[in-house]
Amino acid sequence: MIVDSHTHAWARWPYEPPVPDEATRGAVEHLIHEMDQNGVAEAVIVSARIEKNPDNNAYGAAAVRRYPRRLYQFADVDCVWSPEYHTAGAVERLRTAAETLPITGFTHYVGDNDGWFRSDEGRAFFKFAAERKLIASIAMGPAWAADLGAVCAENPDLVVLLHHMGGIGSGAPRSDLEAIATLSKHPNVHIKLSGFHYAVGLENGWDYPHPSAMWIAEGLYAAFGANRLCWGSDFPALSRAMTYKQALEIVRLHCRFLQPGDLEPILGGTLKRLLDSAAPTRTF
Repeated sequence: MIVDSHTHAWARWPYEPPVPDEATRGAVEHLIHEMDQNGVAEAVIVSARIEKNPDNNAYGAAAVRRYPRRLYQFADVDCVWSPEYHTAGAVERLRTAAETLPITGFTHYVGDNDGWFRSDEGRAFFKFAAERKLIASIAMGPAWAADLGAVCAENPDLVVLLHHMGGIGSGAPRSDLEAIATLSKHPNVHIKLSGFHYAVGLENGWDYPHPSAMWIAEGLYAAFGANRLCWGSDFPALSRAMTYKQALEIVRLHCRFLQPGDLEPILGGTLKRLLDSAAPTRTF
């Protein structure tokens, strides 16, 4: 079974430049079509209330209710683009999302490290997530690694999924990889094997299969092992650099360091286990 760890679905295309098919390019129907065409059984919608989509949590919830056997939702809670970002009341906002949306987890995109993970508010936020068995899908870079490590040590039952290979750039120093790799000592941390186009920079997105980013993928594989890597497509944002099928093949064909048997957990086995163990999806 193939399970996609990282997709989006939007009612309105959020990126520049404008497109003529704004209402359909990122629609959930398009996502399901791509999944069907490529043999992907299930996918996680990572909600993101960006640009023209302030209602994206509601859109994702409707998608999960429409396709309950195919989709899961991680709600956008206090991401960097929201006015609530790292302000008081984060626990209550996460509680509201957990009690009103059909979610299995939440996503939290961060900016520069402001120390919030180690603050009383941040610690309470992640403690609540662990208690509710909500998967924490975190978009961050290496500068946050030590603080996330403290969170994981304090909450060993909190399942963490780091977006796009931990936010390491292909031109970054080796120390960035080492910072993310230190998180491997926490068994609750997992890495999305996704976002190769972000690692090389969208201006270089044409250079498929992004060979300059392979050292990152291989280094994370060495640190975390196949059982803690989860493939993700980044639909529909990936369309600025590759097709959905290419997002699959970059792992299936071009990650040549993988060993026999590694693809099963990476392409869905591990993520399916994590989702099945997470907070049960509400169907109301």
